[in-house]
Amino acid sequence: MALRNATASRRALHSVHSIPNEPPFPAASAPLPRWSEPRSSASLLNSCTSLCALKPLHAYVLRHQPDDLFLSSTLASRYALLGSSRHALSVLSSVPPPPPSAGDPFLWNILLRAFADAGAPERTLALYRQMRDPGDGGGARPHHLRDLEAGAEVHRDAVEFGYHYDVFVANSLIAMYGKNGALETARLLFDEMPERNVVTWTAMIGALAQNGHTEEALSLFHSMLDGRVRPNRATFLNVMPCVFKAQDADNLYKLIARQGLDSDVFVQNAMVGMYSRCEKIEFARHLFDRILEKDLTSWSSMIEGYARVDMFNEALKLFRKMKLAGILLDHVILLGVIRACSNSLLASLQHARFIHGFVVRNLLDQNLMVPTALIDLYVKRGSLSNARRIFDQMQEKNLVSWSTMISGYGMHGRGEDALKLFSCMKGSVKPDHIVFVSVLSACSHAGLIDKGWQCFNSMMTEFDIVPRAEHYACMVDLLGRAGQLKEAREFIERMPIKPDSSVWGSLLGACRIHPNAEIAELASKSLFRLEPENSGRYILLSNINTSLGKIEEAHRIRALMRRRGVRKIAGYTIIEVKNKEDLLSIFLMSLVNAYVEIGSLDFSPSISCQVRQMITSVFPLMIDFEAVAMLNLYDIQCQTKANSKIDQVQGTHREMANTSLSARCSTRSTAIKLLIAIYTEDLAMKQSSGHLGDI
Repeated sequence: MALRNATASRRALHSVHSIPNEPPFPAASAPLPRWSEPRSSASLLNSCTSLCALKPLHAYVLRHQPDDLFLSSTLASRYALLGSSRHALSVLSSVPPPPPSAGDPFLWNILLRAFADAGAPERTLALYRQMRDPGDGGGARPHHLRDLEAGAEVHRDAVEFGYHYDVFVANSLIAMYGKNGALETARLLFDEMPERNVVTWTAMIGALAQNGHTEEALSLFHSMLDGRVRPNRATFLNVMPCVFKAQDADNLYKLIARQGLDSDVFVQNAMVGMYSRCEKIEFARHLFDRILEKDLTSWSSMIEGYARVDMFNEALKLFRKMKLAGILLDHVILLGVIRACSNSLLASLQHARFIHGFVVRNLLDQNLMVPTALIDLYVKRGSLSNARRIFDQMQEKNLVSWSTMISGYGMHGRGEDALKLFSCMKGSVKPDHIVFVSVLSACSHAGLIDKGWQCFNSMMTEFDIVPRAEHYACMVDLLGRAGQLKEAREFIERMPIKPDSSVWGSLLGACRIHPNAEIAELASKSLFRLEPENSGRYILLSNINTSLGKIEEAHRIRALMRRRGVRKIAGYTIIEVKNKEDLLSIFLMSLVNAYVEIGSLDFSPSISCQVRQMITSVFPLMIDFEAVAMLNLYDIQCQTKANSKIDQVQGTHREMANTSLSARCSTRSTAIKLLIAIYTEDLAMKQSSGHLGDI
């Protein structure tokens, strides 16, 4: 393909340089009509496959036929196709529109198409209005008329002239309504079409996918297949973002391969993203490695995939490999890396500083999304000072920037700072519902009840924002943390909307801090109905009953959990020691789950294997130190006097709490130091003296 394109470009250039004294182009002074149609010249323009080949022809057109509408429009469309909208618009700016006396719509059509190809929708609409009404002048319209209403205006014209059921017109209308969020109108038009082709189905699937109706889009795709309509490349590109199940992904992959599209780089990029969403990251990487000519989207899709499944180290390795390959980075790639680091449990503050330094050195912080993502990264790595420094240096801030910084203060219990920042924000930007979630959450974490009520009430009175379920959940959490459980329950009863799992979850969580069996039972009944497979709800209710001394009730909750097949996914703690965060996390899991039936926890097979190896190799050292993992309250209460020696702990542990060492380790810091010492083999064994000392 590349050789064929290069050959065509050379032929085009040769045609220009070998033009004789009597050129095949009509001279500027030739007595030809103003709106002539030199097909040979247009064919020569369309044969160009690079800007280098097109520019000499552009110069020739300017010299010999500067006023030819057809040639100028063809030239502009070719510039747009080769990725230079700037040159395309420059060409079109010197071309006057056809005079009103030119009744042939062909002259208008080629100019409209050229403006559309050049990426100038406003000028396209203005020219269209000028064509429909010469006295209009094509003036600018308000913003809200330039989108959906402008499209509806064209739709009315299509109905007036009887073109609304023309398959090409209807396809464009469906795509337009979909891009502007008018799905009902798009679907109505789709259902009423007497004739549909593959573009029709593709446009409707794309409209549904763009607006988040992924299941409906996938269902429509299956209907398309049932109707024996053969999908094309664009169809697959529209439907792949709607696939979230591995089986659906495999079926789609077979269809793509059957049509020979699995070697198309755009399809390959979309497949990488599809399998990443389905958490089949190994196969996604296999597809990525098969891409012969990787573009920016290829790398971005794979890095985003690693970020999605919390494989930060792999994302960072790929990022470095991309740099070595000489790929020019953009903010999309960078956002993928930052997101991977931000969401990863294994990423450290050192990683955050590395990425931040790279952004600054390469001047990649011009896009507003990048510094905002860096703020979120530093917040999650616990460095509020760095986050605030970036925030203060931002010349322009949007709602997301403010919300991220406010949320960061709230996460770290600095409610007063969050409220101060919120006050500053109100002077320049109108807050939305997401900002109020951050503010109310900050008040909750800091225990600022009165100010939390003030913010909640101001949503309607000052900003006309109707509270949503997440705002009510924040208020329940605020009241619950303060021990006002009855007030929280009454608040839920007065809610104008039906409480969801987040609201009931906040109430149940408050009962863990301030045990109340009656309210906990009320919240848990609703939660078990709304989220019957959420193991955390069962565990929390069990622990609440245990703290109240209701061991039998705790047993009943655990038994109910087992009968329903609900399994607790194991948690773990990570401590960074000499850049060995990943191995230490496995070591900590082995400590807590020693003498425990590992099969009862939802470890991945590879993790389970490493845990068992750690137990057999490292745990004998801990027995010498009489170390024990602190089990959760339920497990300890179920033991006989909760003896401190590990060989006397017989219960089945299904929830991991914080790791500590009892017996000879009196403080948490000593316990952590002991774990580090065992792991790094730097401990001088002191069993003989029976004293650990300051390690």
